[in-house]
Amino acid sequence: MKVRKKRRSGLLVLYLAAALFSVSASGCAFVNVTLYQPALPLQEKVIEGEGPGKVLVMDISGVLTYDEKKKGGSFKEQVNLVARVKEELRKAAQDNEVKALVLRINTPGGTVSASDLLHHEIMQFKKKRKVKVVACFLGMATSGGYYVASAADHIVAQPTTLTGSIGTIAFKFNVQGLMEKVGVEEETVKSGNKKDMWSPFRPATSEEKVIFQRIIDEYQSKFLEVVRAGRKNMTDSDLTTVKDGRVFSGTQAFRLHLVDELGYLNDAVQWAKAATGVPKAQVIIYHRPGTYVDNIYSKSQGEALSWADRLQQGELLPQGPEPRFMYLWLP
Repeated sequence: MKVRKKRRSGLLVLYLAAALFSVSASGCAFVNVTLYQPALPLQEKVIEGEGPGKVLVMDISGVLTYDEKKKGGSFKEQVNLVARVKEELRKAAQDNEVKALVLRINTPGGTVSASDLLHHEIMQFKKKRKVKVVACFLGMATSGGYYVASAADHIVAQPTTLTGSIGTIAFKFNVQGLMEKVGVEEETVKSGNKKDMWSPFRPATSEEKVIFQRIIDEYQSKFLEVVRAGRKNMTDSDLTTVKDGRVFSGTQAFRLHLVDELGYLNDAVQWAKAATGVPKAQVIIYHRPGTYVDNIYSKSQGEALSWADRLQQGELLPQGPEPRFMYLWLP
């Protein structure tokens, strides 16, 4: 009897498979196969320490943007930076053992909106949880990266880091000359004479440049307000020096009070422990399941596209007539 049941079960599977194939081949069925594995919830990984208390190390690297991207060689879905930071902060806010936050920053900056939103979320977390925040600059923490770091109570920078580039930039291509060479004309019907401002198909008028310059100046004023609020030991002379957009080495930044200490990520972790009175605190990282996490330099999720890759693929360049206002160092 057992043998017959197995045979009947096997035949049933074959019949079902044949029926499914027949329906699919006739065009009456559509099979939707998703190649990307949805992002799984964050998990906590203890890097070192016994407790009590926890120090969370959060990675802020790459271009600061909230664009949704599923590029690269991995079939795992990549959560955009802003969404991932928000997710980590929410998880940390629910854990009363988290006493301090270390921002591990390695970024050239990004969009004005993403930079501002990251800074806002970190400030809200500080206000809600009353925790200390320390930022550590690795290879680069320029423009929007410094904007985000201004939310920290203390900034540590490697001597060889590049930082600064405090300023706002927006640019576009003017392809009118190229179109004339290839014999292509563009026609636009618009409701107002400024409806197509910043169009790549014609030069901007003097009036339009003034309008956009006012927006740039407004975002620049916002940037300087954030720096003043976060860096109370900076003098007016320091601020005058740094606000023209130039970059600085870690040592130069220390002299200008852009950073508080020259050191490394371990120094930032030790400052966080000392500032919160938890010398034996566990140092933790939130990460996606399946992500290799071994030390405080490990990523919280798979490798995202670098800023150079994003530039090569056109993500940092103007998309049609859309202006991209950036807190970004892009030499």
